[in-house]
Amino acid sequence: MRYLLFAALFTLLSGNISAQAAKVEFATLQLSDTIYMIRGRGGNLGISSGGDGLYIIDDQVSQVTGPLLDEIRKISNRPIKFIINTHYHSDHTGGNEVFGERGALIVAHDNIRTRMSTEQVSVFRNTTYAPFPDIALPVITFNDRISLHFNGETATAYYVANGHTDGDSIIHFPVSNVIHMGDMYFNKMYPYVDLEAGGAIQGIVEAADLALSMADASTRIIPGHGPLATRDELVAYRDYIVEAIGNVQALIDQSMTLTQVIDAKPTAKWDEELGGVWITPPQFTTFLYNSLMNIHEYTPPVSDETSE
Repeated sequence: MRYLLFAALFTLLSGNISAQAAKVEFATLQLSDTIYMIRGRGGNLGISSGGDGLYIIDDQVSQVTGPLLDEIRKISNRPIKFIINTHYHSDHTGGNEVFGERGALIVAHDNIRTRMSTEQVSVFRNTTYAPFPDIALPVITFNDRISLHFNGETATAYYVANGHTDGDSIIHFPVSNVIHMGDMYFNKMYPYVDLEAGGAIQGIVEAADLALSMADASTRIIPGHGPLATRDELVAYRDYIVEAIGNVQALIDQSMTLTQVIDAKPTAKWDEELGGVWITPPQFTTFLYNSLMNIHEYTPPVSDETSE
């Protein structure tokens, strides 16, 4: 039951119902002279716009690519030369095919190309994903980091191993004082940790620590999902996850099973505020437990299948 409920919810959030695509409303924020953020359907975009042209960070779901391009054209009609994918999920890479056909070079971590090139099976979503077409695949890949020198600013994408997936990067614009976190940061909701794609909660903390080491009180932080954030908000996100990890580890140390840990409600402190948006408290607890137990799969216990 939980699989079916989540699959339906993910369908809604990913824009897999064509009728919803026509209704999508975008919200564009200018964060500096050259950097913009667009919220729509799927992951939040980052955009660099200037005399060299455009490049974008992520491109939402395929069903809204046309309207998304129209929204981007409100910023600039210059060509989109590059796309950086923060990870491989289709709510962040759905526009790759169309933008690739238009000549954009797609940049991503090595593991993203590997996953996009092969069939991916998700027990959590109860879905199998076919390989992406060749035109949608990254043509420039990197292992540790890569920098783009564009529109008068050097931006660097930093790979953080095993966080949301095994291929996530965060992108830092030091001159504009902007950081794009991708799905290493779910603002005002529990994060999704894709255990089956190499994700682990510890990497989410590492990504937050890296971003915080580059941020100051004026830094604008683009999350993968949710509203634009401040450094203080990222600190709060990082701190509650660390506290939740400690709560779950204490229960593991008592030899509790996953079902017992969920029933102990180790995330109760935040459940009302964060647990009803996308990821449920039992699901988040499962991410925590399996990450700490080094279990790279999502196997819901009975209490997760039947809980609200």
